[in-house]
Amino acid sequence: MKYVIVLGDGMADEPIEALGGKTPLEYANTPVMDELASGGEMGMTQNVPHGMHPGSEVANLAVMGYDPEVYFTGRSPMEALSVGVQMEDTDIIFRANVVTLSEEEPYDQKTLIDHSASEIETADTDILMDAIREAFNSEEIQFYTGTSYRNICVWKGGHLVDIDPPHDHLGQKVTELLPREKLFRDMMEKSFDILNNHPLNIERAKKGLNKANSLWFWGAGTKPSFDGFEKRTGMKGAMISAVDLLKGIAVGDGLLVKEVEGATGSLHTNYEGKAQAAIDALLCDGCDFAYIHLEGPDEMAHQGLTMEKVESIEYLDSRIIAPVKAALDAAGESYRFLILPDHPNLLRLRTHTADPVPYILYDSTKVQKKIARYGETEAAATGIFEPKGHKLMERFLNLK
Repeated sequence: MKYVIVLGDGMADEPIEALGGKTPLEYANTPVMDELASGGEMGMTQNVPHGMHPGSEVANLAVMGYDPEVYFTGRSPMEALSVGVQMEDTDIIFRANVVTLSEEEPYDQKTLIDHSASEIETADTDILMDAIREAFNSEEIQFYTGTSYRNICVWKGGHLVDIDPPHDHLGQKVTELLPREKLFRDMMEKSFDILNNHPLNIERAKKGLNKANSLWFWGAGTKPSFDGFEKRTGMKGAMISAVDLLKGIAVGDGLLVKEVEGATGSLHTNYEGKAQAAIDALLCDGCDFAYIHLEGPDEMAHQGLTMEKVESIEYLDSRIIAPVKAALDAAGESYRFLILPDHPNLLRLRTHTADPVPYILYDSTKVQKKIARYGETEAAATGIFEPKGHKLMERFLNLK
């Protein structure tokens, strides 16, 4: 038996008038997911425990079978694992986005324009981070380049500082959002002076791209601890994702991380490469389990792009799920799919909520005969609800 989780990050939403009162998932043309929903179980799962921030870090930890209320120590430490940061128990780890702020006002009056700086490429970010490292790296503070706009800052012997994620406050003044911790506020302000007129940003502006003109710290946490996927399940697994958070969870949990050239974490990514990486993991690398993560729906929702969110969901269906299913069928393998979002990302709000999300649990050896359409409304109508999302993994893998 092969086990495949396909996670459309932020894929769940609410009914939208422009889509005829349907959600993006319900509006999208998804024949393969509908086939799996018709032949399997559909229901709702609560991945974000009550009172916890509805971030991908919390929700994906739950989908992986870890209770976030027990295992979550912060988002950034998990991302740090993916870029090889050696952490001490006394370290505090931060995400250090390069973001786009408005240029004319004093720093504390600027507007947060873009959390991703036009989805900046990692190579460009690394050039900017060289300037940041030259200015700030010390025995106390260390910066590491991550993927795209997502970087890591380690504060040796520091303490937790609560700073809101930038994608929750797009279009807002930064006045009430800046950290109270003087060290980090000063670095943010100085980073604007370093980055705004950096030659790379001057060239980006000429091309019509947003400048990556400021650091933004958030997601502080401490060194995480995982039980290990193979120890928990007796299986070998692989992770296919473009984003450091998921790669970090995979490193911590002992999964094989399959790198895919051209995987960007946006709408325009190497779908075929990600599908093939999962197929190779399952049929060539001896893996029993593959976790395929697609960031596109979440990014499109953060940007408020309705039809692009629909398009990303359709690509997930036709360019990820379809070829993986076809390969397993052709190989004569029995398999289970668990298809779901981690959390909703509402286009109306351009950010996450903690509401339940719809899932499909399909077993190729126990195909049901019914007609279903995968989406929030039909999933809720089944009456099947998992209040603790981390328990869904146990049932999916037949561990209990």
